[in-house]
Amino acid sequence: MHTHLRALGEALHGTDVARVERWSRTAAPALASGRRLFACGNGGSAAEAQHLTVELTGRFETERSPLSALALHAESSSMTAIANDYGYQQVYARQLRAHASHGDLLVCMSTSGNSENVVEAVKTARELGVLTWSLTGPGPCALEALSDDTVAVPACSTSTVQEVHLALVHVFCAEVDRSLERRRRVPSAPEPRGTT
Repeated sequence: MHTHLRALGEALHGTDVARVERWSRTAAPALASGRRLFACGNGGSAAEAQHLTVELTGRFETERSPLSALALHAESSSMTAIANDYGYQQVYARQLRAHASHGDLLVCMSTSGNSENVVEAVKTARELGVLTWSLTGPGPCALEALSDDTVAVPACSTSTVQEVHLALVHVFCAEVDRSLERRRRVPSAPEPRGTT
């Protein structure tokens, strides 16, 4: 087997996928009730953050209502204005202050787990009462210490970490859809009868 694929298999085997599935089961009712999911990262991780949000606002594999999800790097004018006026470390944090509310969700992706702008986003999210989850490479790292929960991929190669992150994005979206479908199938409780 090619060395890269062997490393990928080992990283997948050593990653706590069940934890990401638990995140999904928390996210599903929040998103169904109108909460918003934000995602952020840099470079390839930014692309994966956007991959996550498009699967939620569009659809993953089954038809359902759209869910509110925003990749913070995709707002290019805001990104450049904030970077110019406040510094690049604030490009995500300031957008969260503008858009996020208590009970919303933030998913961070960083292979190092120490990217300053992502770390600042988590700090701000926690101030706002936003639940924070991070996908990183092997720890320890700043995001692991600051986030409500973290899944660290045990791989030395940046590319391998990013490939596992993408697989986890798909796990997350699939479990969100399954959770929403289960909720849809549960019959509503009957209205209590009035007394006469």
